[in-house]
Amino acid sequence: MALTKLNDQEGPSSRQKSKVIILISDGEDFGENTGESIKQIQDEGIKLFTLGVGTRQGSRLYAGSGFKTDRQGNTVITRLDSRSLESLADRTGGEYFEINETKNDVSRLIHTISGIEGELRDTRFVDVSANRYYYFLVFALFLLVVDIIINVKTVKI
Repeated sequence: MALTKLNDQEGPSSRQKSKVIILISDGEDFGENTGESIKQIQDEGIKLFTLGVGTRQGSRLYAGSGFKTDRQGNTVITRLDSRSLESLADRTGGEYFEINETKNDVSRLIHTISGIEGELRDTRFVDVSANRYYYFLVFALFLLVVDIIINVKTVKI
């Protein structure tokens, strides 16, 4: 889905010099089409940055009113599989980052992405010599002087 969005000819992202995809996952099952998707990402020259979320010890998945169970009734445990996420990132020229109870690489991820050459979206040239604010300034000073010179008596009731 991200690859389709990046290749959308109508959007501004199609003109960008550098494109990245950020995959946030625990690194477990990616589905059947993972190899094909990674090949397409490589062919397009897009960098895949992976952000691993979770712990290696694992935890239960909360689903609605209780914890998620498999078909046999066992509680599903999700564990961080950093090796698969590192592998995906390496294959596309991206990097692997991690978030868990002891490590938070989000700022490093943001710094890395901000360092990638991007597209200049808009530039403007403003001619500051064309400012005409001083006409209003002179008029305001004139009114101030008139206010000081003219004394208006006020009636207190």
